[in-house]
Amino acid sequence: MHRAPVLIQRFLKGETSTEAEKNACLTIIQTWRERLCSISWFMRLFNQYIANEANREDDCTGHFWEGRFKSQALLDETALAAAMAYVDLNPVRAGISETPETSDFTSVKARIESLQKDEISAPSLFPFAGNPRSDMPDGLPFRLLDYLELVDWTGRQIRTGQCGHIESSQLPILERLGLDTHTWLKVCTQIEKGTLIGSVTAIESVLPQLNRQRRTGLQIP
Repeated sequence: MHRAPVLIQRFLKGETSTEAEKNACLTIIQTWRERLCSISWFMRLFNQYIANEANREDDCTGHFWEGRFKSQALLDETALAAAMAYVDLNPVRAGISETPETSDFTSVKARIESLQKDEISAPSLFPFAGNPRSDMPDGLPFRLLDYLELVDWTGRQIRTGQCGHIESSQLPILERLGLDTHTWLKVCTQIEKGTLIGSVTAIESVLPQLNRQRRTGLQIP
C-alpha cells in the first residue's frame, strides 16, 4: 500500500550525507509518527485495505465504503453538548437500557459511577469545568449537573419512529441518584472553594492523613 520515498530509502541505507537531507528525513518521520497516533489515519488505511481486498475478490474497482467514514465539526458548546447527549443516549434510544445510569459503555454512566464513589472526575474522561469564564480551567464548558439534567430531559422526549425513551414515570435523575438538589447545586457552584469535596464519610476518612480534626469542605450527601 505504501512505498518509502527515495530519500528515506537512502536514509535507511546510511547514504544521506548533508544536514538538509537528514532534516528532511526527520520531518517525514515526524509526520509518520503523528499519523500513527491519529484515529482518522487508522480508519482511512484500515478501510482502504479492506476495500482493496474486497475489490480484488469481486474483480472490480470503486469506492467500497463511500461516505461511510465522515467527521463533523462541533463549533460551539451547544453542538458539543448535543453530540455528547446523542452518544450517551444511544442505549436508551435503542431500547437496550431504561435510563442513562444503567447504560453500559457510555461516558454518562462512567461519570455517574465516579460521582457515587466520591471521585472528582471519571478516569480517562475530560472533566467538566463549569460555565465559561475568564479564569476557566481545561475541561468541558458546562456543569455536570446541567449535563445530567439535559441528558435526562432529552431521553424523556418521545419521538415518532424511535423505539426507546426514558419513561415519564421515572423520577428526575438527581432523585434517582439519591442527591439532594439544593446541596448538589451548592457543590456545583462553589466547588472551587473547597479543598476537600465528597461525602461526609469520605471527608472524615482522609482527615487523619492530613493531620486535621475539623470536618470542613464541600460535603455531598
